[in-house]
Amino acid sequence: MTSGSLAAAAPHKALWPGFVFAALGAIAFSGKAIIVKLAYRYGVDAVTLIMYRMLFALPMFLLLSWWSGRGKAALTRRDWLAVTGLGFSGYYLASFLDFAGLQYITASLERLILYLNPTLVLFLGVVLFKQKVTRRQLISLAVSYCGVLLVFGHEVTLLGSNVALGAALVFGSMVSYALYLVYSGEEVKRLGALRLTGLATSIACVLCIAQFFILRPVSAMAVAPEVIWLSVLNAVACTFCPVLLVMLAIERIGASMATQVGMFGPLSTILMGVVILGEPFTAWIAAGTVLVLAGIWLLAKWR
Repeated sequence: MTSGSLAAAAPHKALWPGFVFAALGAIAFSGKAIIVKLAYRYGVDAVTLIMYRMLFALPMFLLLSWWSGRGKAALTRRDWLAVTGLGFSGYYLASFLDFAGLQYITASLERLILYLNPTLVLFLGVVLFKQKVTRRQLISLAVSYCGVLLVFGHEVTLLGSNVALGAALVFGSMVSYALYLVYSGEEVKRLGALRLTGLATSIACVLCIAQFFILRPVSAMAVAPEVIWLSVLNAVACTFCPVLLVMLAIERIGASMATQVGMFGPLSTILMGVVILGEPFTAWIAAGTVLVLAGIWLLAKWR
């Protein structure tokens, strides 16, 4: 092999860690829904469950905030206001609505709804910033939403009217997180992605813990041991680690490619839902999943 071909092969080889990080991050994020559904089997409610998740995640995100902020300028009042608002929208409200919705729908439908996030970011860009949308982008949106409606209609026939409530809560979670993505761009430039994520998530952790003590008596902290261990697993493997993995992936292969590799997420959720939770896997779910993934792929390609 010549020196020229070696030089050409080196950058290609260096991309592989980014793809691996993106895939692992997507799979780990997707595991959250499975863990939440398992915890609900022990009689815990959404307020208590999210409190335990954030309680165990808080020390890790505080450490991330400190580490990523070393040697950098202190936050201004404007920065603190922005970080607080982003933490409320992107991690507190989005997480709570997602946990609440999972009480009524399957993990598969939850992941498909959340995977529509890029389509909603595009819509918000049009509404808030007057960005133009092309006919091809509209086609990709229609394909994705048809997929979700297909799975939604199937679940309504199996699980009843509460599916509508669960889907609405998870859709609200997606809206809240999309607002975070739309408005976080300027703050990412000012603080850096890791520092912003650490600070915003730390604030969300405090809000979730405070919410519990406002809405529940202290005695409600007494839960089954399985809930504690599942919450620790959720905090470490499905909350903190995926954040780092996705950031490392974006650093190596870019946000667009990391998003496309993230298609592993819905597929892994459906597989884990079938194997671990015993959720049904039907032709309707398969068709809906294909439509959602195809729509998001087309959107990423045509953008």
